[in-house]
Amino acid sequence: MDILELDRRASDALGKVVAAVTPEDLRRPTPCADWTLHGLIRHQVCENLGFAAAASGTPPDRSVWDSGVLGADPHEDFQRSVDLVTEAFAAEGMLERQVEVREFGVFSGAFAVSMHFIDGVVHGWDAARALGRPGDLDPDLAEAALEMVLRMPLSRGPGQAFGHLVEVPDSASVYQRLAAHLGRDPQWTP
Repeated sequence: MDILELDRRASDALGKVVAAVTPEDLRRPTPCADWTLHGLIRHQVCENLGFAAAASGTPPDRSVWDSGVLGADPHEDFQRSVDLVTEAFAAEGMLERQVEVREFGVFSGAFAVSMHFIDGVVHGWDAARALGRPGDLDPDLAEAALEMVLRMPLSRGPGQAFGHLVEVPDSASVYQRLAAHLGRDPQWTP
């Protein structure tokens, strides 16, 4: 499994959703209870900038993880941040070097890219659902993300990165299982 290719595909899928967002949509709620669609897209821009800085091989100023800004064209801002993180991840030796990821710690570059990939996949689902669309953007991306998530220890609960596990029926789609595992209600509607 080529994690860089998976990550690029997840960013592309999320980018297609962001491209459809209108200024009025930015006020919509999302499955991430603390964020509107504006906040969610801004978060992803911040993550892209933070991961790009961290991938450079030097510990970035932690404020970079909250430095994303959405201007008049959120899709353009998102895409610019995607271009930066994609270029940083493609740097020679990046997958093997140690990368500091915000407050989460120091990881191999490959693991850091996996974290970014999972974030992109689930936030693609979040953004699609906020727009009232089905969240099943690319099932093989969700399968890969779920496989990775099931091997990771997750901090769950109030004030943590992930909500509590949500129970889903065996018949749930892979995106619903991924969302539920990351603490989202797979049946959420705007």
